[in-house]
Parts: sequence; C-alpha cells; structure tokens
Amino acid sequence: MTRREAREAAFLLLFEQSFKEDGAEEILALAAEAREMKISGFGKGLFMGVTENLAAVDEKLDKALIKWDSERISRVARTALRLCTYEMMYTELDTEIAVNEALELVKKFDGEESAAFANGVAGGIDKALKGEE
Repeated sequence: MTRREAREAAFLLLFEQSFKEDGAEEILALAAEAREMKISGFGKGLFMGVTENLAAVDEKLDKALIKWDSERISRVARTALRLCTYEMMYTELDTEIAVNEALELVKKFDGEESAAFANGVAGGIDKALKGEE
C-alpha cells in the first residue's frame, strides 16, 4: 500500500467517524470486519493521530475559517483539512505535500470548487503555524 493509498484509507475512516459516536478502535474493527478494509501502519497512525488530537486540530482549522461557519464546510473538505492540519502540526511531512494530498482527496470526493476553498483554508493554517514557530 502506498502512502497515498494509506492516507486515503485514513481519510475514509475519519469521514466515517464524522457520522458516528463510535471510538477509533470500533471504527477500525468495523472497517476490517464489514468491509475487509486493509490499512497500513502509516494509515492507522494518521487516523489515530487525528482522532487523538482532534480538539487541537479543529481549533487550528476553525481559526483559519475566516468569515466561514465551520458548519457550512462539506464533511469531505473538513475531513481532508483535519488530516492536512494534523500532518502539518504533528509530523515531519513537508507542508506542500500535506496540502497537495488533502487537495487531491477533496478533488476526488468533493470536486474542484471545494478544492479551491480547501486550498485557501490550508494556506491560512500554514501561515498560522509558521507564525507560532
């Protein structure tokens, strides 16, 4: 499984979790059992990392939503931006790669227009993070 495929698997698990009250372990178990979904250690690490740091990730994401109510963002864009924000905050992945990967997910699952919006938000998150360093 490539890193891109693992990231997409983590994205799908996070998207599923956005509809449920189940914990991370339950989501992983259900994905493995019901859909025979395979996820690499890298993908599982991303999923668990976002889940465990969701409050901090959402705080950073919400601050970047200038003049936007977080409820107005599509679940797809929000999920991809959560993953991107986590990778920018907690991993050594280059910011440009994190943003590009998130945009590819948004394009695939939500369309070009949503990707343009997500790109602007990701840019705001990046600027905020660089200002804190």
